[in-house]
Order: sequence, then structure tokens, then C-alpha cells
Amino acid sequence: MLGAVPWRRLLSVVAGCILMAACSETKFASMAVKEVSSPTPAPAPAPHGIYKVGEPYQIGGVWYYPSEDFTYDETGIASWYGPNFHGKFTANGEIYDQNDVTAAHRTLQMPCLVRVTNLENGRTLIVRINDRGPYVNNRIIDLSRRSAQLLGVIDKGTARVRVQIMPDESRALAMQVKGQQPVEVVSAAAVPLAPIQTETLPAPGSTDKPVAIAKPSPPPVATYAPQPVADREQLENQKVQVVAVKPTQIFIQAGAFSQFDNAHRLSALLSPFGPTSVTQVTTKSGILFRVRLGPIATVDAADAMLDRLIASGHREARIVVD
Repeated sequence: MLGAVPWRRLLSVVAGCILMAACSETKFASMAVKEVSSPTPAPAPAPHGIYKVGEPYQIGGVWYYPSEDFTYDETGIASWYGPNFHGKFTANGEIYDQNDVTAAHRTLQMPCLVRVTNLENGRTLIVRINDRGPYVNNRIIDLSRRSAQLLGVIDKGTARVRVQIMPDESRALAMQVKGQQPVEVVSAAAVPLAPIQTETLPAPGSTDKPVAIAKPSPPPVATYAPQPVADREQLENQKVQVVAVKPTQIFIQAGAFSQFDNAHRLSALLSPFGPTSVTQVTTKSGILFRVRLGPIATVDAADAMLDRLIASGHREARIVVD
């Protein structure tokens, strides 16, 4: 009987080991399930954003149609945005920094480079578009706080501006963001003429009078010389240029038509809002007849008239500067 005690103890120890092993296995399995079921952290945004055009979208009942446009050139009213958006994501995945020389645009590809000229003081600056907006009172561009400071817009809050895309630089920037290598291009005028190759052939109907036939060598393949892409530091440190200031006027363009009769009817319909005019312009699409109200003395007055037009159903009306 005394010899049975060690066996009982041995069985007890073995049972304890089995139980501990089972508990350890259960704990390991529980931890494994927790790790598998835990959500995977979202990837961090690209430090310089992504190249983006985007789909059509609607804000306040107005549709906007983003597109890649390397011919953009528009005049209108600029505004600026700053502290309330500082540190938040831009439309192409960057982090908005109000101290960067950037801006928001409703439809241009992102990022791209534009030249913004303040038509009121002549200051002109290269700005990088990396966000969407503005959507208030039909402004054409929303400048960062720093861009607004450099262009002299910060105190007034708005200014009459001209915005022109920089096509070569914007193409190079797009390729850089996409991770593509730009192809060097040389203008046709700069390509040296290839040497002429000749061969002797008999003249038609004769076998004893050879003639020399000139056959040019294949021309070299033309390439495109990309412009250097300005980084954030270069944009921040660029020297603000100043151009001559010319008188400008503010109008509200209510529509543009290929048929004069349609433009005339809209002009008559809008006459209760103020002086209207129909002007003819030649565009890439052909001749158009623009219907405009104005000129209007101030931005505030133009905003008020635009609000009245939109409320009456003319949602395509917009402020322009000429």
C-alpha cells in the first residue's frame, strides 16, 4: 500500500502537466484568433499624393466634370483657405499645409502647375494644384494661405486673377508622380539634317545614261524635352514676378450658344436683372455667342447678382473677368 502513494503522485503530476499544456494551447489559439480578427491598419497616404483626375461630381446642385486639360486659361475671382483645413487630406491624398504654395481647383488634374496672376496688383506666381474647390460664389481657384500672401490676396480675401496651366511642367510633374521616366524630346528645328544617301540608276528607256537619285536617310525620332519639375521648396522660395496692371471689368456669363437666336432669347429673359449683352467670340469649337450681365462694379455686387441668378434657375451662370 505504501508503494502505491508514489504512483498516485506520479499520476497527479502527469495529469497536471497535461492540463497545463491544454491551457497553454488554448491561450495560444485565443491569441492567434485575436491577431487574425484584428483589422489591418490602413496604409499611410503617399507623401506626395497620387495623380488624380476623378469622376464627375455634384456640389450644391451643380455638376463638375474633372478632366486632364493642358490648355486651361481662365480669368475670374480667387479666394483662399487655411487654418480650418490645415493638416487634413487633400483630394489627391496629400496632407494640406497652409504654408505650402498650393491651391484647389474644381476640375483640373492633380497635381499640376499653374501660373496665377493677380490682375489687381500684377503679382504672378507658380502654384501647385493638389485639392478640389472652391464651391462658394463660383470662384475659379482657392489659394493656400501662403499663396494668398505672396499674391497679395490675404487681406482682401478675394482678387481678380488669371489662371494658366503650365503644360510642359505639368506633364513632367504627372510623369514624376506616376513614377514614369519622361522621354526627352528635341524640337524639329533643333534636329540636324541627316546626310543624303545616293545611288545610281539608269534613266527610263536608257541603259547607258545613269542618273543620281537622292534618297534621304530616315529622320531621327523627335523627342520631348521635359521642363524641370519644381519641388515644394523651390515653389516656396520662388521670386514673385510683377507684370503691368491693365484695367479689368467683372461680368456674369449666363450662357454661350452656337445660335444667335438662343443667345438673344436668354439676353431678353435676363434683362430684369440688369444690363445684358451678347458678344461673339471664336473658340476651338467654332463661333459662340456669349450672354453676359454687367459690367459689375465690385466682387460683392457680382456675388449678390450671381446668387439671384442661381436662385432663379440659371445654375450655369458664372463670374468672369475681362
